[in-house]
Amino acid sequence: MKRTRFGSRDRLSRDAAELQRLAGGLSESGGKLEDAYWETQLAEAVDNLLKNGGEDDINIALDRLFEANPRGHDELADMVESRAETHRLDVDGQHWEVMLFAAPVLAWSRFSIAACQLPKSSLQALAVQLGAHVFGGQAKVALADFLFSPDQLPRSFCDTWQLTRELGEAALAGKHLAVDGSQLPETNRFLSDVRYLIGAIAVPRGNALFRWNEKDGGKEDSLKEWIKQGSPSLEPLLTGCAWQPLLPDAYHAACRNADRASRPYSAKASIAFLQTTLGLMPDAIRAVIGPCYDRRLEEYRVGLGPKDGEAVYHGIVWPLLGGDDENADIAGEIEAALRETGVKEVRFLDHHFPMEFCDDCGAPMFPNIDGELVHAEMPEQPAATSQHLH
Repeated sequence: MKRTRFGSRDRLSRDAAELQRLAGGLSESGGKLEDAYWETQLAEAVDNLLKNGGEDDINIALDRLFEANPRGHDELADMVESRAETHRLDVDGQHWEVMLFAAPVLAWSRFSIAACQLPKSSLQALAVQLGAHVFGGQAKVALADFLFSPDQLPRSFCDTWQLTRELGEAALAGKHLAVDGSQLPETNRFLSDVRYLIGAIAVPRGNALFRWNEKDGGKEDSLKEWIKQGSPSLEPLLTGCAWQPLLPDAYHAACRNADRASRPYSAKASIAFLQTTLGLMPDAIRAVIGPCYDRRLEEYRVGLGPKDGEAVYHGIVWPLLGGDDENADIAGEIEAALRETGVKEVRFLDHHFPMEFCDDCGAPMFPNIDGELVHAEMPEQPAATSQHLH
């Protein structure tokens, strides 16, 4: 699947060509021993580019492979992610494996969802609970002292590579990483969003990374205990929010899992928002689903309003993620998520809607029952705020 990245140049450099060659060789390998040969060379080439800021060369190679050799693309993407989120350190003769991780939290609120500095007491408590319930018994844990929004995560593989090293060194030093929140991008405001704890673990080489790698561990138990024991430290950070922690995992995997889980969560949040704000019960809501295209299908948009009228009060954007395409039953997933909330009237419009946004505020337009894209407008309410939550 094609991975989400950021901009690149068009010129094919020698380094990008070499990445293509090595990834192509790995994709055609016929056995484990040959795999190891190609993987060693590819890892070395990727490491050199990450260390020297070769983000453009990596992205160009990924783009070319996506079109010419999808399997080679996946091999290169896996290698780049792996080398960016892992590291090896030798300290006093001890060999350590370092892994960057993310602990996502889904949240929604009528107000702002915090992206903020973590108090020292919360930082220490969260690290203890992660160490006790998520990571292996020999793991040393370091956290960045900030609750990140998606807009504030590392913007490139090279940035991720650098963060892995900083947090790995902090873990081995028994410290946490201070983040200057004033240097981070501003956070866009959404009704439903994801927040991330970011950290790294360092484990002696050959030891278990995760609690579920150990004989008496399991992912379900780890998540259950993380929610139970970590929630008291998360709660003060998410005042005025409904929220749901997800299972922490290796950085890129955790971010992808959060993207996928955030789509049905956003649907539930939107229905709850209309119910708590307007008193509009789920069985009185009509949902209209429409696919939106640029050059290809990019996302589905869902207009929500009263089933006895034509108005659209609120909307949901359901983006396509890696592995999704026009052949996947995305509309069925959206309908299932809506019906789970109690919505009974769900209409699917088999149109090719454009990716249309409001000229004034930039908000996405949503389909109504007449097959038109319209601006979602909350009805006027006495003694209530009339602000839009897009």
